[in-house]
Amino acid sequence: MLIEDRIKKNNLVNIYEKIRAEKRLNFADGTRLYNCQDLLSLGFLASIVRERKNGNRAYFVRNQHINYTNVCINRCKFCAFSKGKDDHGAYEMTVEEIGNKIRENLNEQISEVHIVGGLNPNYPYPYYLEMLRTIKKIRPSIHIQAFTAVEIAFIAEIGKKSIEDTLNDLREAGLGSLPGGGAEVFSPRIRKELCPKKLDPDSWLNVTKTAHSMGIPGNATMLYGHLEKTEELVEHLIKLRNAQNESRGFLAFIPLAFHPQNTELSFLSGTTGFDDLKNLAISRLMLDNFPHIKAFWIMITPKVSQISLSFGVDDIDGTVTEERITHSAGAATPQSLTLNELVTMIKKAGKQPIERDTLYEEIKSY
Repeated sequence: MLIEDRIKKNNLVNIYEKIRAEKRLNFADGTRLYNCQDLLSLGFLASIVRERKNGNRAYFVRNQHINYTNVCINRCKFCAFSKGKDDHGAYEMTVEEIGNKIRENLNEQISEVHIVGGLNPNYPYPYYLEMLRTIKKIRPSIHIQAFTAVEIAFIAEIGKKSIEDTLNDLREAGLGSLPGGGAEVFSPRIRKELCPKKLDPDSWLNVTKTAHSMGIPGNATMLYGHLEKTEELVEHLIKLRNAQNESRGFLAFIPLAFHPQNTELSFLSGTTGFDDLKNLAISRLMLDNFPHIKAFWIMITPKVSQISLSFGVDDIDGTVTEERITHSAGAATPQSLTLNELVTMIKKAGKQPIERDTLYEEIKSY
């Protein structure tokens, strides 16, 4: 069956025409896309937008992850990573230990260190500044992408400072950009049921907009595959799109696949490859003002990430080098991938591998 016939059969003609005319999709369009079970049609539509924005390029970064503590006051129901201070397996890294983690990889050509952790009340405000200064002292040229909007609000509260003053202090200490975590799903129903203590959606958006206004860019995320409804996913994407209209500071959007093992939602089965590709494709179609859509291979496997390059995705993240959060929830993926593995994945998908820095400046084309 020709792709045009598939689009007609699935009642996607109007959406197809909008995409070709570069017109924005609305809430009803997003709902229709989620209700569509023809994955090939969704991939075809998403590829139109992907190629318009990024051609045949597929990006990756040489990066290192540091999860500095799993002690967290929020204890969200979907999180297998967080612990109470006295729980078995709880840990708190010192600044010296973080510095040692950076030193361990000095022989690697890493351009980014990605730092996220729990909301740990035992760390004072200066800890976060010292952490960043120490990293920059050891590796001055590295870009530090650190602290989700949730962490920024918590750090500000610890320091009794405004969000703007906190961001300014962190930037002076070495902060370059914000990761996108903590957005989850903006639905009040979901927040009340799964993460009632977490920073509310309006505050999450306010932190990111404030950062963007100060020239600190970042990413955005959405957690799918748990108790959300289709309409809540579409609303989440539209809120992010509206925020990007205002601030223009989001670099990439990363749909995050929920992993239920070792969480309070362990009765759920987790996402399928179909779910992952559908969310990635729809994200590319709805978020017309986001320059990049990233597949986080840690969560959806390298193989699905490779296939996603034909479903709207233009970025498969990076080498990573030790990730703890998703692996706490049972992820069976490797802790890291080599440069050669990433390049091979991209080439075999028929795309052009581009090593980038955090801000998507090209370092090398392979």
